[in-house]
Amino acid sequence: MAVLGAGSAYAAYRYERAHNSHILPGIHVSGLDVGGLTRAQALRAVQRRVDRTLSQRITIRAGHHTWRMELSALGLTADPATAVNRAVGVADTYSWTSRVYHRLTNKPIDQSFDVDFHYDGHRVHQLVNKLAARVIKPASNAGINYVNEQKVAFVHGHTGLGVKKWVAWKRLEAAVDRHRPATVRFPMEMVQPKVTDHSLGDTIIVNRSANMLTLYKGFQVLRRYPVATARLGFLTPPGTWHVINKQENPTWINPAPNGWGAGEPLTIPPGPGNPIGTRALYLSAPGILIHGTPEDSSIGTYASHGCIRMHISDSEAMYPLVPIGTKVIIMGAPPWGDSAPSQPAG
Repeated sequence: MAVLGAGSAYAAYRYERAHNSHILPGIHVSGLDVGGLTRAQALRAVQRRVDRTLSQRITIRAGHHTWRMELSALGLTADPATAVNRAVGVADTYSWTSRVYHRLTNKPIDQSFDVDFHYDGHRVHQLVNKLAARVIKPASNAGINYVNEQKVAFVHGHTGLGVKKWVAWKRLEAAVDRHRPATVRFPMEMVQPKVTDHSLGDTIIVNRSANMLTLYKGFQVLRRYPVATARLGFLTPPGTWHVINKQENPTWINPAPNGWGAGEPLTIPPGPGNPIGTRALYLSAPGILIHGTPEDSSIGTYASHGCIRMHISDSEAMYPLVPIGTKVIIMGAPPWGDSAPSQPAG
């Protein structure tokens, strides 16, 4: 009897040694029975199930656009190896005799392990931003804009359409985290222009072809004034500029004492003989002002060294209507066309 017992024990031990690389019966990984499989076999089987999960698609809708993307492309990853290792490791918690018992009788252990899934939130955010850029319809600001010397565009403000990104992020993250097919709709929102027709400020347009200045309040003409612009050899520069300063009773400073201003005083104080009159608007165009002039007969002609001259009474009337920052568009051209000025403006 002792010999038989010893022989049986030895046979059981040999059996366990031959099968110790196999997972104990009744153990599941993500619902898959892996009992009796080796680690490699279990990993292959679990990986196939994981791959089916990662290949499932999320349908994304935004506006009139639709995309279908696999969960793996949305940043979902899985770690089947860790779950399989846990299943294999259950055997280490049992004695060899218990292991033999469960293997020989196929008595299930009834333990289950889930594969851990992870998703990259940064990937989801990047994707939402990318898709939102394809859907967005930008709002357009109202404005009066210089196009070229012959054209100024009057652009009305329009609302745009955009994606509510924060809500889209949360919806997509939740869908990815559920690990199954789903449809996610990105919510849209109206995007208001920063500048509307009602909030559009003042604009001055100087037409050099007609020697006429027009002051707009929004899109409405507020005032029109005749002006003088640059004579031949000088330039009233076309383009978009802004009023950067304004001054009552300004002091004239000779802009070209070694050029066309040679022989003139370096400065002329306020008074009847001041070349820039009683009001001056300084533009971002270097050396260019909108100002009154005592040479009243020059208005309507090409007479200045680049500045925009006005009747003194007109300059005084317009002065309080024009805040610093006002856009100034200079367009059109003198009869001889534009050429580089031979001397500094002023």
